[in-house]
Order: sequence, then structure tokens, then C-alpha cells
Amino acid sequence: MTPQELAGKVGETIGTSEWAEMSQERINQFADATGDHQFIHINEEAAKMTPFGGTIAHGFLTLSMIPYLSANSDMPKLDGVKMGVNYGGNKTRFIAPVRSGKRIRGHWKLTEMVEKRPGQWQQTSEITIEIEGEDKPALICEWITLLFV
Repeated sequence: MTPQELAGKVGETIGTSEWAEMSQERINQFADATGDHQFIHINEEAAKMTPFGGTIAHGFLTLSMIPYLSANSDMPKLDGVKMGVNYGGNKTRFIAPVRSGKRIRGHWKLTEMVEKRPGQWQQTSEITIEIEGEDKPALICEWITLLFV
């Protein structure tokens, strides 16, 4: 698919990822990588005493799963893309906690696809991270990616 063809899909859902488990091991590794060792993430006994009933993933861990979920999705592959880089996010909201052991997946709705200059496209998507078996999503954000073709 060309960037121009993808631009014709603005307003449509363009992909859903496979499920990914938010294991306690992944949460602990994220805590070590970021230095955020708050007990609600890593201390299972103490976290049982909170309204969450156990440990939960860091919100930023859930957000950081977007590239992984994207790579493991059915989104259209664009022809000739040399590189895609994160440009930033807008309106990121952490709606519900992701409990340790739960699975998440992403849904992408294309909201804008603009050629900023020849060979450089700005893709904006509304991304919803769903939690398996839960009514509320983990997060909703507007994410911008620059694509170089």
C-alpha cells in the first residue's frame, strides 16, 4: 500500500494487534529499567491491600508497548518506507490499570495522513489499548509517526 492509498483510509480503523501478556516479569524489568519501584508495581503482597488487589503495570510500560503491538498487528504495510520515527503523542489518557498477568492489544484508527514534504509523511492515529476481559481500555492516545519513503 502506498502512503497516498493509506491517506484514503482516514477515519477508519486500520489495524488490531495480537494479544500481549503484561507479566510480572515484564513489569519488574520495566521497574528496573526506569528506576520506578513503587510497591504497586513490584510488591505483590503490599499491592494486594490496595483497591487494585495486586500489582499493576506502569502506565508508561503500557504506553511503551505501542511499537511492539504495532509490529504484531494487521496494519497495512506501506511500500518503500525507509524509516518510521515516533514524533510524539497528544491527549494520552490512562483509563484503567493493567493488572499483572492480563493481556493487552492495540487498535489503531487513522485520523490524519499528511505529506509534510516530498518523501515525508506524518501519520496520526488514535490508539486504544484494550485489556482482555475488561470494560474499560488501559489507555487512549493520539500518536504521531513520521514516515520517510
